[in-house]
Amino acid sequence: MTSRTGAPARLGAWGFVAWFGIVALLGDILYEGARSITGPLLASFGASAALVGLVSGIGEGAALLLRLVSGPAVDHSGRFWEWTIAGYVITAVSVPFLGLASALWIACALVILERVGKAVRAPAKDTLLSHATAVTGRGRGFAVHEALDQFGALVGPLLVAGMLWLTGDDYGPSLLVLAVPGVGLVALVLWLRRQVPDPAAYEDHPAAHASPGSVAHVDRLPGLFWAYAGFTALTMAGFATFSVLSFHLVTTGMMAAAVVPLLYAGAQLVDAAAALLSGWGYDARGPVVLFSLPAVAALVPVLGFSGTVWVAAAGCLLWGVALGIQESTMRATVADLVGPGRRATAYGVFAAVVGVAATLGGTLAGALYDVSVTWLFVVTVALQLLATVVLALTLRRRGAG
Repeated sequence: MTSRTGAPARLGAWGFVAWFGIVALLGDILYEGARSITGPLLASFGASAALVGLVSGIGEGAALLLRLVSGPAVDHSGRFWEWTIAGYVITAVSVPFLGLASALWIACALVILERVGKAVRAPAKDTLLSHATAVTGRGRGFAVHEALDQFGALVGPLLVAGMLWLTGDDYGPSLLVLAVPGVGLVALVLWLRRQVPDPAAYEDHPAAHASPGSVAHVDRLPGLFWAYAGFTALTMAGFATFSVLSFHLVTTGMMAAAVVPLLYAGAQLVDAAAALLSGWGYDARGPVVLFSLPAVAALVPVLGFSGTVWVAAAGCLLWGVALGIQESTMRATVADLVGPGRRATAYGVFAAVVGVAATLGGTLAGALYDVSVTWLFVVTVALQLLATVVLALTLRRRGAG
């Protein structure tokens, strides 16, 4: 296969997906390791809980909403690799420098800068990956990438925890050690660019295929994408966050706070397995597998807010199932709905929708929990039923088109 730039692609589609997954793995070791101790780190500089929450909120808002800018900019420039590399460099530099921060304002700025790096690279990275998944299968390609990504999310916090134990809770060395995966990350993404300078060539390859009803090329985001975004917003708004679930477990005395990270790690492993299963299902059955998401999301609070510890723990693991579907198959569907010319824009918009809806969902779950767990069940189920109806109408319209 030859790229549009005339340079041959030296990796097959699966090779590209696998190596890009290792890039994501190193990236998650880097920034999830840092994020696991962001709160205590800022507190060590004298930050209040309010300031920690503010900085975290600004960072997450930047990571999601700035994609509304970076997505169209990537599509307009066509420099997908450059945006991807720039975003990873920002993260690879900002995280280790947190270990050298000498003042609170510097640490806060670096925490936010790391999230800006995510916003810079994400639409371009997802678009590059989407080209190869035209050959591997959208669901399988995104699922393998997500599984590798989640392994990094597991290793990063464990690495930092081990360093804190070895250094007597010294944040400096524990963050500086993350420079190692950071250097490896940048080196690998530069190597991958040389191997496959134009991943868009995968999508033009005879072996490429897309799901029935997919949109090949569009000049604007199609109506089906907006309908799908509506489904996404509804199902995410009715999705309890792990923070609220763990709050329930600890405040009711069912689980010690020290055990919660282990349960979270278990949920991440379930996330990876669910991503693989739903990804393979998507390629075999199409987007009908997405009907499983509102069904699972509706069960999460029913189990997760139980008064029985093993039932509540099962609800937390079920949360991991829903997260795996969201992070893999839902992203794969975007690539099948929007053509290459506007795909980075679509991923930017989609991330913003997910981010805003997830924020509203977490706030809603927390507020309803304080009022009545019964009402939390009722509202969650109602939102997921509405999401199911919207998805059914969207798929019906897609099939008719």
